[in-house]
Amino acid sequence: MNRDKVVLAYSGGLDTSVILKWLEIEHNLDVIAVCIDVGQEENFISVKNKALATGASKVYIIDVKEEFVSDYIFPTLKAGAVYEDKYLLGTSFARPLISKKLVEIAEKEGAVAIAHGATGKGNDQVRFEATIKALNPYLKIIAPWRQWNLKSREDCIDYAKKHNIPIPVTKEKIYSRDQNLWHISHEGGNLEDPWNEHDKDIYMMTVNPEDAPDKPTYIEIKFEKGIPVSIDGIKYSPANMIYKLNEIGGSNGIGIIDIVENRLVGMKSRGVYETPGGTILYEAHKTLEKLVLDRAVLSFKKMVSEKYAQLVYDGLWFTHLKNSLDKFVDNTQEVVSGTVKMKLYKGSCKSVATKSPNSLYNEAFVTFGEDDVYNQKDAEGFINLFTLPLTINAIMKKEKNEKEKQII
Repeated sequence: MNRDKVVLAYSGGLDTSVILKWLEIEHNLDVIAVCIDVGQEENFISVKNKALATGASKVYIIDVKEEFVSDYIFPTLKAGAVYEDKYLLGTSFARPLISKKLVEIAEKEGAVAIAHGATGKGNDQVRFEATIKALNPYLKIIAPWRQWNLKSREDCIDYAKKHNIPIPVTKEKIYSRDQNLWHISHEGGNLEDPWNEHDKDIYMMTVNPEDAPDKPTYIEIKFEKGIPVSIDGIKYSPANMIYKLNEIGGSNGIGIIDIVENRLVGMKSRGVYETPGGTILYEAHKTLEKLVLDRAVLSFKKMVSEKYAQLVYDGLWFTHLKNSLDKFVDNTQEVVSGTVKMKLYKGSCKSVATKSPNSLYNEAFVTFGEDDVYNQKDAEGFINLFTLPLTINAIMKKEKNEKEKQII
């Protein structure tokens, strides 16, 4: 008898390995494992072999790194979206792309459901399922962490041992990590107590800033319409651009944050994130925008950036509002072309120089020396008009006070 097919978002880690066997044993499903390569450091041949050995009927390994950077990372970068002032959304914008590919495979294979390994306490369950519902609402969704009797990662380890599933973690070293080309996150373990300083040996993409070189590194990044295209005059593909900046930033200890964030589901969580290349790009992009965008656009775009970050964090990538904000952002980026010189030193990432053919900075107007383009006497009339509401308010108050004194 043919079994119903389910597409599983598979990484080869503890959770998804246990889920694969659980779907097969407990639900008698034909499991198709799909591993999406968004730049995580992984031996994908081993992942495939492990999935087949664990019980998968078929395995897909799909490389989407270039699409990930071009269609998900760069739009978010152009928007300047940062969640709660620190988090550069590395896990958040990978989920809609992964989910999109899961839907495509499910439709191709005639699967009735998609399964994922997100817990019932986290944001990823929302991100996966919001995308699946937006792209194919007829597919069922199986979320084992909301259904089975396993209550912890320790329980999963015991389940894996019972069914002879090889696992990469132990009860002593139990960090939950998510990695892609953009970043790596660390959660769980001793990080669950916010009073614990995180251990420096958890870093995987960066060196400890204290151990970074004693000499600063300078690089020049060129942007075209908000998109980075070259480093020190050398052009890179979107994915290779991130790889190169990760290498440079990581060696200088750039991009480490330790944050207690507000999850969508209503609780706070603590994580350590490493985003070396992304941190460099955000700082460079922001600096270039300040050179080429006027005050009104910058001010409004700041509000858009905050809303954009919330949408991405909440998994609402495929929405009308997100699409509408992209159109505004793309319009602002028409003039965001130029070069930014960055100084990297022991975890510090600073822009030190900028130039652009669209620069709104005009030395002839702002010079402290003599100029022929700005009549300083004109400022008096401007100030009189700008402060007119203040003047009128003060006059009215004084007249009112005088009348009250006369009555007394």
